[in-house]
Amino acid sequence: MSSPPRSALRDAAWRPTGPQLARLFLGLSVFGFGEALIVLSTLGNSPWTVLAAGVARQTGLEIGTATILVSIVVLLLWIPLRERPGFGTIANAIVIGLAIDATLALVSSPDALAMRIALLLGGIATVGVGSGLYINAALGRGPRDGLMTSLHHHTGRPLVLVRTAIELTALAIGIALGGLFGIGTIAFALLIGPAVHFALRILPQSTPVPVDVDPVQN
Repeated sequence: MSSPPRSALRDAAWRPTGPQLARLFLGLSVFGFGEALIVLSTLGNSPWTVLAAGVARQTGLEIGTATILVSIVVLLLWIPLRERPGFGTIANAIVIGLAIDATLALVSSPDALAMRIALLLGGIATVGVGSGLYINAALGRGPRDGLMTSLHHHTGRPLVLVRTAIELTALAIGIALGGLFGIGTIAFALLIGPAVHFALRILPQSTPVPVDVDPVQN
């Protein structure tokens, strides 16, 4: 069976069903929870959370709030690229940050290294599950994924090259701003792809997913 046209997917992204909404908000909340676990491990944040943590350090904002701010800035970059958001795009920009702040307000970082490693690995797996749920909701790309695919279409460069350049740029800015980079950042970069792939294989899918969407939806 062929994939639906892109215009149909865009229209459907603003007409969510009840099950889609449930999957969307559950996925984004799980994603944010997983990101918070990685932050609590203090072993190094995921690349975009390194940036958010750097912004938080420079502004006094909470990391989740800074994550929302970064997402809004990325969405502003969509305007000259004429990329169109979906309902899930807007939800992504808000819910993940709220889930991060809520988790960090309730859970403390442990001292034991073994517990911190467990938080890191558990956080990466949790982000994978959240990504799988969010992607399967098929309600629009995340802010960073839309930037990636739009730059790919405008430049003709491979998706992998474009995504890598975006991730490295965010990471470099985050480090310069004082965001936490460490072994956890490297572990996330290596493991998140397989984690999302596994989640997409085991989670039920009831709606079409755009074929050019990237697996990392933060």
